[in-house]
Amino acid sequence: MKWIKNLLAFVGLFAVVSLFVYAMQDAPTDENFEKKLVNDYNVYALQIPDDLDFAKEAMPLENPDIYERMDRELLVNTYWQSNGLLMFKRARKYFPVIEPILKKHGIPEDFKYLAVIESGLTNAVSPAGARGFWQIMRGTGRELGLEINDNVDERYNLELATEAACQYLKNSKERLGSWTLAAAAYNAGESGIRKELERQNVKDYYDLLLGEETGRYVFRIVALKEILNHPDKYGFNFREKDLYKPIPTYKVEVDTAVTDFTKFADDYGINYKILKIHNPWLREKHLNNKSNKQYFIEIPKTGSYVN
Repeated sequence: MKWIKNLLAFVGLFAVVSLFVYAMQDAPTDENFEKKLVNDYNVYALQIPDDLDFAKEAMPLENPDIYERMDRELLVNTYWQSNGLLMFKRARKYFPVIEPILKKHGIPEDFKYLAVIESGLTNAVSPAGARGFWQIMRGTGRELGLEINDNVDERYNLELATEAACQYLKNSKERLGSWTLAAAAYNAGESGIRKELERQNVKDYYDLLLGEETGRYVFRIVALKEILNHPDKYGFNFREKDLYKPIPTYKVEVDTAVTDFTKFADDYGINYKILKIHNPWLREKHLNNKSNKQYFIEIPKTGSYVN
């Protein structure tokens, strides 16, 4: 029996040594780390499509300046992978809200990508004070019919803010003559774009010399449009279940004051946090509504959240 014990001891020792050798081979030494880095991650020069456009207005890619600027935005947004994946996820949730409103107003669908570059499809706040998915300034929002005060800020209401953005874009298109210029005006202001067109004696966005932000603006929109429409081409891998889903809701009409939204939420089987997630335009824990205005508060349908 002694020889059996010796054999088992030898086998055990051999197994331990083998595991140690294997572990050392896979350990993150400089040599094999660099090998894995090269084999597992590659950065490619991108092939720019020949027929890129914004709102069916062609980009003059035969112009070397336009080609290089488009190349830059595709590269920057393709290799900012974490941000790109978040855009795919959020687009699946929020585009179904934005698209029918654009269609109703006759605004090209490409403008949904404007919201992507403005806010990353979040209720962002800019250093200048622009707010919401469409990054609307306070004065502009009020001119477009949005209620904006300490109690209610409809720039955070995605449906109403999209309606307001559509109004602004239609007005800009009528005055400036193209959807591309209307998009640029959304960033720089209509008067600013008109002034530069006159000063530089040109009629097209792609012929203008502009500051960096507005000069990149349409290119960024087109880059996000191209990437979001061709994930495989640009190396983004995900499953349908990885994307964020729209949460079914129904609207509750309110035309009086609400003294306590915590109690209001409880009456509908949700908590205050969930109420605010779906109604970020309600800025305080109560609703003044001295004028008995008609508001619609979104409530998630039963089963949308599990407590």
